[in-house]
Order: sequence, then C-alpha cells, then structure tokens
Amino acid sequence: MGEGFTHFDKNGNAVMVDVSGKNDTFRTATAVGEIHVGQEIMEAVTGGNIKKGDVLGVARVAGIMGVKRTWELVPMCHPLFIQKCSVDYELEEEKGIIRAFCTVKTQGKTGVEMEALTGVQVTLLTIYDMCKAIDKRMVMTNIHLVEKTGGKSGDFSFEKRE
Repeated sequence: MGEGFTHFDKNGNAVMVDVSGKNDTFRTATAVGEIHVGQEIMEAVTGGNIKKGDVLGVARVAGIMGVKRTWELVPMCHPLFIQKCSVDYELEEEKGIIRAFCTVKTQGKTGVEMEALTGVQVTLLTIYDMCKAIDKRMVMTNIHLVEKTGGKSGDFSFEKRE
C-alpha cells in the first residue's frame, strides 16, 4: 500500500492502528457542516413550530450521542473516553443555512477528528429527519474538519484550497 495509509498492513489487509506505544496527550477537534433549508423550514425552526419538538436542541443531543458512538460506526476508530463535547450553531436565516459546529476533547493516544465529524453529520441528519415533513429538499454540505490539536501529527487548521 502507499505511504501514509495507516489502516492497512503490508499485504493490504485492513487493520486497526496500534496506538499502544503512543503517549497520552490532550487532543481537540472541531468540525463544521451546513444544511441548506427552505424559508418555511427556517421559519419553523427559529419559531419553534416543528411538530416533533425543538429541532436544534434535539439535534444537539443527537450529535453528542453520535460522537460517543463513533467507534461503533467507523470500523477502524478506537473507543475513546470523551471528556468534552459541544454542538453549536450559526444561522444565516436569509440564506436558509444552518451551520453546525462540533467540538470534542479528550486525553488519550488517538485523536478525535472522526468523532467531531460524526457529531456534525448526526446533527445535520437529525435536522433533516425532524424537518422532512415540511420539505425534503434540504442539502447537507461543506462538512469538514476546522481544526485539531495534539498528537504526533501536531496541530491542523483548515484553509481553503484555491
């Protein structure tokens, strides 16, 4: 396999990375994603008029739950002891954009990038699920890692490619 791929052995078989020799370090990751919605959904979400309940509150809890279960969803992820997780929002009401941010922190031998990305995606999926009765034409997009700290590879900050 090519250099840089850590989840394959020399024969190309999938493996979980051995982190037993790594030192515990403090690690953080923040991911972001957007769901683009129509005006009717945006008004219902901001006005609290969705029959299923508080969309952003329920989606926040779902995102946190997704973070804690990432290791069960992504085959090569290690189970982690999550020490902090938050889901926050930015709304661009006039453009119909709900932006979700998920920040995850731990101290351990492996990073929390996948947990932050999973948290964002589960948050957006929950918004979709709770609003699909109004309009199914929602689009989830721009999901990516914003930044990470700690670990062997060091810090990372997302910069758009041109």
